[in-house]
Amino acid sequence: MLFVLVTAGQQKEIELDPITVSASLTPQNASKTGRNIVVIEGDQIRQLPVQSVDELIRYMPGIEVQSRGPMGTQSNITMRGGTFQQVLIILDGIRLNDPLTGHFNSYIPIAPAEIERIEILKGASSAIYGTEAVGGVVHIITKTFAARKGTSAQRISGQVTTGAYGLRNAQAGFNWQKNKTAIAGGVLQNVADGQPLRGINGFFNLSTLSLSVKHHLSDKLSVAYRGAYDDRNFSAQNFYTTSTADTSTERVITRWHHLNLAFHQKKHRFTFDAGIKNASDKFQFNKSSVANTNRSQIIQALALHHYSFSENTILTTGVQVINRSVKSNNRGDHSITNTGAFLILNHELTKNLLINPAIRAEWNERSGWEIVPQLNASYRCNKLLFRGSAGRTIRDADFTERFNNYQPVLIKTGNRIGNPDLGAESSFSYEAGFDYFATKELKLSAGWFQRFHDGLIDYVSTPYANMPRQVNLDPTGTYFLAKNINKVNTRGIELDVQYQKTISKDHSLNLSTGVVWLKSTMKDAVPTLYVSNHAKFLVNFSAQYRYKFVSIALNGLYKQRNPQTGNAAFVPISKDYFLLNARMEGHFIENKLGLFIQADNLFNRKYADIFGTVMPNRWLMTGIKVTL
Repeated sequence: MLFVLVTAGQQKEIELDPITVSASLTPQNASKTGRNIVVIEGDQIRQLPVQSVDELIRYMPGIEVQSRGPMGTQSNITMRGGTFQQVLIILDGIRLNDPLTGHFNSYIPIAPAEIERIEILKGASSAIYGTEAVGGVVHIITKTFAARKGTSAQRISGQVTTGAYGLRNAQAGFNWQKNKTAIAGGVLQNVADGQPLRGINGFFNLSTLSLSVKHHLSDKLSVAYRGAYDDRNFSAQNFYTTSTADTSTERVITRWHHLNLAFHQKKHRFTFDAGIKNASDKFQFNKSSVANTNRSQIIQALALHHYSFSENTILTTGVQVINRSVKSNNRGDHSITNTGAFLILNHELTKNLLINPAIRAEWNERSGWEIVPQLNASYRCNKLLFRGSAGRTIRDADFTERFNNYQPVLIKTGNRIGNPDLGAESSFSYEAGFDYFATKELKLSAGWFQRFHDGLIDYVSTPYANMPRQVNLDPTGTYFLAKNINKVNTRGIELDVQYQKTISKDHSLNLSTGVVWLKSTMKDAVPTLYVSNHAKFLVNFSAQYRYKFVSIALNGLYKQRNPQTGNAAFVPISKDYFLLNARMEGHFIENKLGLFIQADNLFNRKYADIFGTVMPNRWLMTGIKVTL
């Protein structure tokens, strides 16, 4: 399912077949990948009623975002019924997933103003990306790293928002390019006193600062660098426990560095990427407790070589090395290294029939060697595009799943306990679907997928007597122990509808919606913490209508699911809920000035996505934005 959002102010035809790099690491039309791909243009972020990147993703077709707090506080991104550790987050080609825990995967150290586009690749992708690319991949591509030699651009934008509960939002960015050099940077800050909780307000102070530069040393060689800083300080009440004594606060600081070298000559193209991410996490359960302090690091290098045999055949080979480490007073000190080598072939058998086979050999210190194959194919017949894919996926446990609460401090009942003996997950996925390009304004998509999981990792309610390690546990307690679940079968159907109509120069309408039906069954009927909580029925939608200088934007979703195991009695969780965000904006001075009002959770729905976390009620705000 190909999906692109286009702002009403752009006044251009919808791009039904965009160029993507995520499916095979080689730029090609999405229709030639055989995959289900969502492409979101970066400027769309400024038009929709959202305040962070994860909020934007929440309303994209087929993506489930389970939020613990608003506006980027913390969110779990899931796809196709997987867990939040089974989605890989990538920034300009290299991974962001935190080795400490998948809960930090939505902490993307990039300002929205720097984003060129977001590509969402649904389904199995481990043959290309390795561990964690099980449910799908979210690939963020920035303006600087996407810049080409010989082009020029100058843009400065800013937005200020104020609202209820002491909300102050500010974001600004610039993009400058001339001939050989491109520079971009941005800042985003979300601050609020927050809505009242039990004995504490749901405050947050979230800041992101990023700067990047790219320079073409010659016609064949370029170098690019990005540095980013992300600081998130917030109330974390009942993020991880259901205790009434929980008045938790948490602060996560991330530092990111990325160096890219690219060289091309005739049929050859080489790229080398090196990245380092350092994150510090301080979590305090309440004022009388000792804080958990965790420092994690991921160092990685990725080398790629693309060789074009012809216009119809491209071979990509690559080598990737990743080292993950953690130092923690709760989980201990640990380090692990894995290496992968892979091969991807893009080949047009005929004008309308394309295949993309890939294979990866992955070595992990804990699990040894894994062979990961995948085959994608697509066939175009007039307005119909048929696509299919089959592939294996793998995922190793993160440090929280293996060592959470392992230091010698008494752990109260109801907490999550790590398991160092966890094995790696493995699964095999199939999918098939079609895209129907009905008109230049309307596209319909449908697909079916199935994933067979072996050894999926999740937390299972376990009494003290059955705990493998009892050193620091309460003999009367029951805990959530990380386990490899024997067999899990997930299957589903996806439907997308996309419509864009430019009625006149000052009159346009954009509509998009996605529907997903999901069902997961386990060989052993064991209640789990996350797997059993994914949406069984999910609808996401976005709509934009513009007439002259006024535009209205809506984002919404409807979710039906099983209530999560172990929820606290005080949480107003339900089996289903409907959310709607709305924004009205006036555009002035040739679209350089915008004034807007916005309402998040317009119908004041009381709900919780995860565990014991109460999400905000209706939140009203207003603001001004400038684009030069």
